[in-house]
Amino acid sequence: MALDIEAIRADFPILKRVLPNGKQLVYFDNAATSQKPKCVIDAMSHFYEEYNSNAHRANHTLADEATAALESARARISSYFGTGPANLIYTSGATEAINLVAYGWGRYNLERDDVIVITEMEHHADIVPWQELSKTHGVEVRFVPIDTKTFTLDMEAFEVALDGAKLVCVVHTSNVLGVRNPIERIIEMSHAVGAKVLIDAAQGAPHERIFFDSSGADFVAISSHKMAGPTGIGCLLVKTDVMAEMGPFMTGGSMIRRVTTEGTTFQEGHAMFETGTPRIAEAIGWGAAVEWLAQFDMREVHAHINDLASWTSNQLLDIPGIKIYGDPSHKDSSGAISFLHDGIQSQDLAMLLDEGGFAVRTGHHCAQPLMDALGVPATNRASFWIYNTLDEVQAFIEYLRFICERFA
Repeated sequence: MALDIEAIRADFPILKRVLPNGKQLVYFDNAATSQKPKCVIDAMSHFYEEYNSNAHRANHTLADEATAALESARARISSYFGTGPANLIYTSGATEAINLVAYGWGRYNLERDDVIVITEMEHHADIVPWQELSKTHGVEVRFVPIDTKTFTLDMEAFEVALDGAKLVCVVHTSNVLGVRNPIERIIEMSHAVGAKVLIDAAQGAPHERIFFDSSGADFVAISSHKMAGPTGIGCLLVKTDVMAEMGPFMTGGSMIRRVTTEGTTFQEGHAMFETGTPRIAEAIGWGAAVEWLAQFDMREVHAHINDLASWTSNQLLDIPGIKIYGDPSHKDSSGAISFLHDGIQSQDLAMLLDEGGFAVRTGHHCAQPLMDALGVPATNRASFWIYNTLDEVQAFIEYLRFICERFA
């Protein structure tokens, strides 16, 4: 059954917004963060209006309701990702989730000269923690290059890099190129040499269902805010046996069993890693978001996005001076189109597009090693999601043509 895009758009109040210059908002910055449906906004408002309280800390009515809602959301979110509540650790987002692996697993299980394999297309959040760990633990960080002709991971180089690897960290889908990596093959190859695997699925989760238990991955990092949920929350999915190998990341309240002047004993399982006041409203909002998303076949969602990206990229290639980085027409593309004009600086182009009501991203996208490999300092990026329409992308192309003809 085809998606009813107009009905979907009606769920998102912000899409009705008219900008200060009088232009109707056209939101093409979904790879940075998606917009939120009314049900998510309402669920969070309802918490604050009706039963705002701290969870796991008291026995009064509001506290009990807050605790129940927090754990109900955990069950709903973990089920959406094909695993159980015990395997989901709430974090502030994918960035904290990756740092949790670095400091909660890496610190306790990696030694000098152990090898961590990452790629040139990683987000900084999946580069900097490993560089920091190399300073403190003497581990070796190996970068797998991309093929700059196909914009895909060099799998021959990946196979070579696996020699002696203890941990492989790879992005599911590039936030710059829109390329989906061969995750299944990467996991199989990594496990064959005894390496654990961390998948950064911040960009993947909004475009396909992640089924953690059947994926074979040891860790999966996910952000809520790119998949219709609120900012400030995400999760790390962890295999049960791997979680048992982990130690505390941050310490403080909630994650302890007992504290004395002689020392501290910690909680077990996910409770050891959820320090301080929980992200209660955010968890409730994310639970509402996955419930909203679950009504759709994500294969249909992906097909809709891919159709928009394919049409747009073909049109972009007809505009003199435009170069695209990646292959948005590929069947696995996430709908992110990175491009540059050879006569208009990227920041200027983004500002000109904003004057027309089009919200796109510009900059290095927290992926400077990838920018270096591409030989550019930055790109413009238009990224589509479930509520974007053919009318919007047609208007975008028409306005971009106008800009290029006038200012190039």
